Amino acid sequence: MVIVEGLAKIVAAHPLFKGLDQSFYDAVEGCAKNVRFAADTYLFHEGEDANDIYLIREGHVAKEIASPGQGRMTFQTVTTGGVLGIGAFAPPYRWGFDAIAREDVRAIMFDATCLRTKCQADPALGYTILKRFLPEMVDRLHDTRVQMLDLYRARS
Repeated sequence: MVIVEGLAKIVAAHPLFKGLDQSFYDAVEGCAKNVRFAADTYLFHEGEDANDIYLIREGHVAKEIASPGQGRMTFQTVTTGGVLGIGAFAPPYRWGFDAIAREDVRAIMFDATCLRTKCQADPALGYTILKRFLPEMVDRLHDTRVQMLDLYRARS
């Protein structure tokens, strides 16, 4: 039985990190904080430093890109139980899109630099995080591929 308190309890309840040992929650708790974003508030913008990873506890965040001649386009959404900002683990640590709250959002925000530092110091922790993030990345690549197929079908 895992006993967790404070932010560790909230992190333990999120689908991404559910079911891990207490030592994991103790290790990452210092990198986390509770955040809220009002609807229509940008969490970050394309080109900015990618310093944060968000575990969405409640709400809906749209990932947007600017398309020449078409304006802003939502290419993916992240909702309750989802993760935003996994790319903050990969150099050059810059956002490649904008993220905007489409409704009020509650999240746990991890300082990506803090997590990267802890992962470098503790390879077992880094491997645990990698095993949790990798399926998320694969799912996103698959979803993007399906979306592109739909887009190309619509143009034919």
